[in-house]
Amino acid sequence: MFVAIDQVFTLENILYLAKGALLSVAIAALSLLIGLVLGILGASGRRSKHKVPRAIAFVYVTIIRGTPLLLQILIIFSVIPSIYTAFTGNVLRINPIVIGMIALSINSGAYQTELLRSGINGVDKGQWEACETLGLSSWKTMKLVILPQAFKRVVPPLISEFITLIKDSSLISCIGAVELLKGAQVIGAEYYDVMSPYMLAAIFYLILTCIVSCIGNKVEKRLAVSD
Repeated sequence: MFVAIDQVFTLENILYLAKGALLSVAIAALSLLIGLVLGILGASGRRSKHKVPRAIAFVYVTIIRGTPLLLQILIIFSVIPSIYTAFTGNVLRINPIVIGMIALSINSGAYQTELLRSGINGVDKGQWEACETLGLSSWKTMKLVILPQAFKRVVPPLISEFITLIKDSSLISCIGAVELLKGAQVIGAEYYDVMSPYMLAAIFYLILTCIVSCIGNKVEKRLAVSD
């Protein structure tokens, strides 16, 4: 059974998908920020002089980058409630959006670890030596001198990571989170028409990624001028 496109492309359905699109952007933005914190910790661990933090960071990056994001989402969705039930005997119900955000943050953190490590390695060694001469501790050197310069180097890749997260947020629809893609599936089930809602969702994704790309290009140009 097929329905006319104008029956699917109603204002109500468009607003419903727009709400899902905003949720996708919010999930991606929060995941990027949490992933950034994990990335800073991971990059610090990878550069640590001590074996334990270096090994932990290496294992984290290797496992996360070496396994599919969808699999990570499903594992976290199953493992966290199972562990809670095993220890407490109670059933844990977590909003799938929260689970999805945790999975996306952990995944993004592994990639941002390598981005930041590359940015830190790109800072001239003379900066480290100058800070050491001034008597700054390793932490202050990293916080006040190295990280600000490293961030400027990795802004374009971070914007690309944000775009990736917006699109990857569609994967959490498999655990019941009603974001943009799941919204399209809901509309498709209501009208017995999958193609039209998917086309509309694709348009939303395209608009979002174009907007972020344009903003990213402007930020990149300003950083280039400031240098």
